[in-house]
Amino acid sequence: MQSLFFSASAFMLILECSLNQLFLGNRSCKICVRGKEHNSNDDGNAEKFKRDNLYIDKRGKLRSFSFKKKSRKRGGGLRGTGWKFGSGFVDGIFPVLSPIAQRILDIVRIEVDSNRIWSCLDTLPRTHTTWDDIINVAVQLRLNKQWSPIVLLCEWILNRSSFKPDVMCYNLLIDAYGQKLLVKRAELTYLQLLEARCIPTEDTYALLLRAYCTCGLFVKAEAVFTEMRKYGLPSSAVVYNAYIDGLIKGRNSQKAVEIFERMKRDHCKPTNETYTMLINLYGKANKSNMALKVFNEMRSQNCQPNICNYTALVNAFARDGHCEKAEEIFEQLQDAGHEPDVYVYNALMESYSRAGFPYGAAEIFSLMQHMGCEPDTASYNIMVDAYGRAGLFEDAEAVFRELKRQGMTATMKSHMLLLSAYSKAGNVAKCEEIVNEMENSGVKPDTYVLNSMLNLYGRVGQFSKMEEVLTTMQMGPYVLDISTYNILINMYGRAGYLERMEELFGSLSDKLLKPDVVTWTSRLGAYSRKKEYKRCLEIFEEMIDAGCYPDGGTVKVLLASCSCEEQIEQVITVIRTMHRDKTPGLPA
Repeated sequence: MQSLFFSASAFMLILECSLNQLFLGNRSCKICVRGKEHNSNDDGNAEKFKRDNLYIDKRGKLRSFSFKKKSRKRGGGLRGTGWKFGSGFVDGIFPVLSPIAQRILDIVRIEVDSNRIWSCLDTLPRTHTTWDDIINVAVQLRLNKQWSPIVLLCEWILNRSSFKPDVMCYNLLIDAYGQKLLVKRAELTYLQLLEARCIPTEDTYALLLRAYCTCGLFVKAEAVFTEMRKYGLPSSAVVYNAYIDGLIKGRNSQKAVEIFERMKRDHCKPTNETYTMLINLYGKANKSNMALKVFNEMRSQNCQPNICNYTALVNAFARDGHCEKAEEIFEQLQDAGHEPDVYVYNALMESYSRAGFPYGAAEIFSLMQHMGCEPDTASYNIMVDAYGRAGLFEDAEAVFRELKRQGMTATMKSHMLLLSAYSKAGNVAKCEEIVNEMENSGVKPDTYVLNSMLNLYGRVGQFSKMEEVLTTMQMGPYVLDISTYNILINMYGRAGYLERMEELFGSLSDKLLKPDVVTWTSRLGAYSRKKEYKRCLEIFEEMIDAGCYPDGGTVKVLLASCSCEEQIEQVITVIRTMHRDKTPGLPA
């Protein structure tokens, strides 16, 4: 077997080869034009670009576009300034790799034994060129979010090589450990940096902040600011942005907003990246009005919105299904001199999809193609979802097949959206076919897919198949979460199989799963349909004692169990006196 190891002489031989091409990581360059076949001859290619690059928009304004203009580079290069590693490397831009660097990259990607990799690296000559090659490889790995190989490379530099690590090496290692949620090791690396008498940069603290926040260590995150002041570093926008980003990833949105306000109080000017994160935060919380408020604030502070800010705002309105507002922002983007890319078109399509207008989404899809902007996998997924939401499952499948015909890879989400479309129609045979196709194409169904099949079988009354799926999930490697049991409890409760429902509910503690409000409400619903008022009241009290507070749906189910006005009054009194502040949707 050919060994992975190579000698120094082999390296010198490789150096005589030409440099590798620049890795730009662009998406596939296939042009997707509905109804037209690709032509490989020169005449066909020339004809493709003969279309006029001028057009008049619906408001009568003359606009131009370029078919050659590329959308954002992979890695999010236009989402902000990125973390600069030195030597001009910025997130989203791939470094040029020498033949030796490419060989190192290939080895660390396929080899898992750290000792073999380190022995291989030991054969490298100790030169400035070798150092640059190793750092280039680490940067390349970071852009592809391959954290384990970065750890191997940087640990070799620190513990085994004769190279003296600089702050960039320590920063790479802190970042990799933070991404792997190994915050103790990230902290230890920072201490090693200080012991080596390296001077930490604002990037060092930004990476530490993000690592602490992602792991929920907010007290330690606050201590980072004190540590920075000790070294005379101001709390810059880079640090605040990392703090906000870490809090959002750590699902602490309220704290993220607080830090944003503190940032302004400290007279640290928010950047476009800061505003993009806040707009996205409110957009994902379905608070498009707040997202617009942040956008307007950005303008009032003389921070000119970039294409990422506009895209985030279009996305915010899309999530709320406000297609008219989304299109209004889309037009403002063009008026500001930005050319829409695939991300903007996708956001606009999503707004029509969520508003229940699949043909509106299809119109945007066609416009995108006409304007020379290539649809990506997400574009096709949005169209599958748009048709599926509207019950047009045959159209959804046609888009799914077109995605594959264009040479794109149907992702887990692609299959899931098509599965959801047929599931809504109750087409069991077609759903089973999709799951089989998923497995045959190498896409392993996850817990979410199998939960969907559980729900489908339960809705159509095929409980034996539902139990078969449950058995398959219990055998692994699937993780049975509370949503899995919520489906089972709800389906058995609706069908009147109360003993089986109670058996599943009782088994949750053994599985270290805590019933949530959906679990309790589903259990309540089973007895409510039978008008067993006293039993419902008992379960309701159990729910409160367990520390799970009801929502509006729970209250409705409890009221539905009542058979007379007296019982209704009793329920309302109990809720008002005991749990008023915890119970939204309380009837007047």
